[in-house]
Order: sequence, then structure tokens, then C-alpha cells
Amino acid sequence: MKTKIAVANGDGIGPEIMAAVLKIFEACDVQLDYEFVEMGKSYFDAGHSTGMTEKAKETIENLGILFKGPMETPKGKGVKSINVTARKVWNTYANQRDFRSLNGVNTVFSNAGMQINLTIIRENIEDTYGGIEHMLTNDVAVGRRIITRPGSAQVIRYAFEMARRKGLKKLACGHKANIMKLTDGIFLETFYQIAKDYPEIQASDIIVDDLCMKLVAHPEMFQAIVLTNLQGDIVSDLCAGLVGGLGFAPSANIGDNISIFEAVHGTAPDIAGKGIANPTALLLSGISMLRYMGLTNNAASIENALLYTLEQGVHTGDFGNRNTPSVNTEGFANAIIANLGKHPSNGGVIAHPNFECKTNFDFHPEKNKITVTNPDVNEEIQGVDVFVESALQPGEIAGLAKSKLNDKFELIMISNRGTQVWPTGSVYTELVNQFRIRFERPEGGELTQRDCFEIAAELSDVIKVCSVEMLMLFDGKIGYSLAQGQ
Repeated sequence: MKTKIAVANGDGIGPEIMAAVLKIFEACDVQLDYEFVEMGKSYFDAGHSTGMTEKAKETIENLGILFKGPMETPKGKGVKSINVTARKVWNTYANQRDFRSLNGVNTVFSNAGMQINLTIIRENIEDTYGGIEHMLTNDVAVGRRIITRPGSAQVIRYAFEMARRKGLKKLACGHKANIMKLTDGIFLETFYQIAKDYPEIQASDIIVDDLCMKLVAHPEMFQAIVLTNLQGDIVSDLCAGLVGGLGFAPSANIGDNISIFEAVHGTAPDIAGKGIANPTALLLSGISMLRYMGLTNNAASIENALLYTLEQGVHTGDFGNRNTPSVNTEGFANAIIANLGKHPSNGGVIAHPNFECKTNFDFHPEKNKITVTNPDVNEEIQGVDVFVESALQPGEIAGLAKSKLNDKFELIMISNRGTQVWPTGSVYTELVNQFRIRFERPEGGELTQRDCFEIAAELSDVIKVCSVEMLMLFDGKIGYSLAQGQ
């Protein structure tokens, strides 16, 4: 019996490459039915602020699988990216992108005889992709970077499970915990906690800038890497460049209930409708989807046909030997179809049973899932950071802050752009018109939320208050960062 999935053609070249991929699926007798859903730029233009119709949302949530072409979000209209929105709304928390050297796709590494086979797992929900930003002053914008223990645990455990299923021996965690000690610190701490459950996999960590250098110089050092959202986005595109570009980079967005398989390259409006687009990335994403759904024989057959076709030198106009004629989108698909059943001399695959396979398709929750990792942790309020707008000098701001002190607080420091400027600082530190004033309780004191808001309210009588953040202790451990120079 055929399984029904939701399909969104996408914008630009999307309909052409989707038609090519589905034609290959049909020739391989893939047991899928398709319900086409309305998503993309035209639906933004038609007044759907999310870029999809309510019927599309309902269909995807009913079927649990979305196969989508590239989509464009209109620029300058204040709307969110439909690609990011879809991943976040349906909690597809793990973005898996497999990068491997492909026959017939020449790169610096393939020309040097170095074969790349690397998987990037990117956290897909949190980080700066929350898109929570505020203008605190006319000159100062602030974005919230949200990293959670439950979100980190979800994607990291998926990464270890993926490594175990693939038989990988190494998994690295890319991070910037040397600077972002709390946010990336949670991610790194969670990584090593979960690593204890997978003793057969060598767990290591690497600072993300060092990681990028090593990937460019020695990509063979790594088998799989798990990263936070923004860092993972950058590193995964870097890895795409190692194997020939985004046109050869599949993308799977995995959630517990709904999963999305998509091409992550652009919509290429300049060649839309010409029938010359390269469908490889979408086809590779489709192959990942087939494996995920347990259709491993189909997946292996199509992948081997693709690899054989590339090995024979068949190529679209964007890659391959310039001395041989290129084929159009349909011609490329037809070549793959003609090669079904054939195996490449290099890099052939077999149909692994249950490889990357989803086993639970009972996915309709009745309410939102809320996860708290340690509800019994002891929380105390240590103080409050009050963010203010001012063009005064640090000493003058300190004077205003002191004028509002009471016996519940002590004035600890003032910073500007994260650097301490009072009680010590340097006249060479250039300032903007937004400061952080830190108040803490005296030794032995106790604070309530109301105390913190009240001193901020008192301060607002003499200076403009932009924002307030509590300074928390969790089981005695500080839950806030110090200023540079503090």
C-alpha cells in the first residue's frame, strides 16, 4: 500500500526539479502518493503571512512528511522566512546534511584524490533563529540567542544515534563556549553528558573557528559534527563547498512528529522555466527521505543510478567537463532512469535495513510538549541588570544609580557593549548610548522579583530604562556572564 506524503514544488526552478525527481521515483516504482500543498512566495504575495495556506498546514500535519523544493521569502516586507518557520513550527530539531565526494563532480579535493564523507547535524530550532530582536536605542540593536538544555539534548542525542546507526566511530561538537560560556556552554556540557551513553563513539569538541580552518585543510579528520543553529548553518554551507556546492547538498530536517526534506539552494529565478536546472540536491534529499521512510531498496537503487550517471560524465550546465555537452533537467533525469539497476565502480551503496528509518508514525499529539530537565533545581535571585539609554559618562551614570540605591542592593558595575567602564575602565574604550547597570544583593541578603523591578522603576525616574534581566543562581552556580574587565 502506498504512503501519502505532502509535496511543495517551491519557487523559481522548484517545479522543474521536483518534476524530475518524482519522475525518477515513478520509474523506480517508489510506493508513494503525493498531495501537493500551496507554499512559497506566491502565497506570501496572496496575503498568507506564513507563506502557506491553512489547508497546506493541515495536510502536512496530517501526513507527517513534507518534500519541498527551494522557496523564496519576499524581501523587505517584514515577513519571516518560510523555510525557517516550517522547521520551527513543526519542531524539526535536527538538520542532517550528508556531504560526500561525487563521481564526475570535480573539486580541489577530488582532484587531489581525497574522498570526503562527512555528516553535519545542526540544531534547527533555537539560537539566533528565534529572531527575537529589539532596538534598545536608535543606535543599539539587541538579539536574544536562546539555547536550552532540552533542545540541545534532542539534537545531540539524534547525532549520537545517527552515528551509531551509520557505524561511525567519531562525533565532534563544534562550539564557541570559550566566549559564549553560558549558551554554548550548555550545548557543550549536554554533549559530554549524552556522550557517556555511547562509549563506542569517540566524542570530542572543537572551537568553531578552528573547525572551519581544519575542514578546509583536512576534512578527512572528521566523520560527523554536531553544532548549534547559526554555527551549523555556516559550517554546513562550508562543507557544501568542499563537495561542489549547494547543488550537491541534501538536507533532512528531522522531528519526532513531522520531518521535512528539501533542497537548500536558491530558487535561481534567472534560469527558472528554461529546463536547465540541476536536480541533484533535491534528488539526494529525496533519497534521504526514502531511507527515513524505510524504502531503502528504492533509495539504494536510485542513488547507485545517480552515482553511475555522474561517473559516466553526464552533467547539467552548472558542473562537469566543459568539453562534453551538458544535458537539461529532463535529460539528466532520463539518464538516471536509464541507469536504474546499474552500479558505479566507485562509491556504490547497499540497502541497509532500517537505516535512518523512522519506526513510529503515530505522531498526532493532543497538546504542546513542555520539557524541563531539572524542575527541583534551587533558584535564587542574586541581583538585576538594568539596561539604560544615556550619553552621559560612566561616572555620571553611576551617580544616578547610587541615588536610587536602597539597603537591598549594592551597585556592582556598569558596562558598555559588554566591557566594564565603572568602577574601573579605560578612557580609550569607545562608548555607545546604551549601558548595563548591575545591582546585586549584599552578602546575606534576599531578593524578590518585585525588588528588582522596583529598583528599575526608581531608576527610570532619572534615566531611560530599556530592558531588565534577573541575575540568577541555580544550585549556587551563577547563571549570568561577567563583563569584560570585571
